[in-house]
Amino acid sequence: MIPPAFDYHAPKTVGEALGLLGTLGSDAKLLAGGHSLLPMMKLRFAQPAHLIDLNRIPELRGICLDDTVSGDEVVIGAMTVENALIASPLLQARLPLLSEAAKLIADPQVRNRGTIGGDIAHGDPANDHPALAIAIGATFTLQGPGGTRQVAAEDFFQGTYLTALADDEILVAIRAPAFAAGTGWAYEKLKRKTGDWATAGAAVVLRLTAGTVSHVRIALTNVAPAALRATAAEQALLGQPLNDTTIRAAAAAAMAACDPAADLRGDVDYKTAMAGQMVQRAIRAAAARAH
Repeated sequence: MIPPAFDYHAPKTVGEALGLLGTLGSDAKLLAGGHSLLPMMKLRFAQPAHLIDLNRIPELRGICLDDTVSGDEVVIGAMTVENALIASPLLQARLPLLSEAAKLIADPQVRNRGTIGGDIAHGDPANDHPALAIAIGATFTLQGPGGTRQVAAEDFFQGTYLTALADDEILVAIRAPAFAAGTGWAYEKLKRKTGDWATAGAAVVLRLTAGTVSHVRIALTNVAPAALRATAAEQALLGQPLNDTTIRAAAAAAMAACDPAADLRGDVDYKTAMAGQMVQRAIRAAAARAH
């Protein structure tokens, strides 16, 4: 199908984009990679009168290290594409979970265009970056007419396609602490075919001290109305030795928190069970990297 007519705007700065948002109001939509918005427009699920294309704003791209804060923090521009995450030596060294997980997102063509910020701001529980952002303890920088504010990833996702981003704000950056020495990480994703969304996915970041789990964050993809931090699963591991018993307990706690929607990828019971399997796989893979 062909989308309805719209006016196209290509601002060169964040300030210019915010000005357009303020002027055009609810009739406008922001365009990042376009892989979510344009199909919705073709199906007439979304019918904006104006598209504001963020692709010509250079300040929204790039990956750097901010060493002015307490502990090194990685800063990723919201319009940074997936292939840039994969290729970044900084991410490979400081936040390798993002580099490796990006290889599981869609296919090479989509990764050339799709952006981390677009994936996050869309608020789709099937997207991968929401759970990844929660697992790494990321904070999102949102810029609006009144300035910028920081929102923790776990507070940003509020429901299916519902986020903390206000109508007059733009997600401009993703910030996350660089992994400490000895951090293990993994993202396990069950999907039907290459390029598909997850039937269920689990992101795990953990550290071990003297054989016990001293730090752990677990987040789930596509098993609830929004990306889910599995805090009960974390508590099942924290301060405990990592063995079959504690790993199974963490998986059971994660499954208890699941609230998936039945779809072509499986019914509720199947998707919940697969979430448990992905949690177990991710914990074991993360532990193998923790040294």
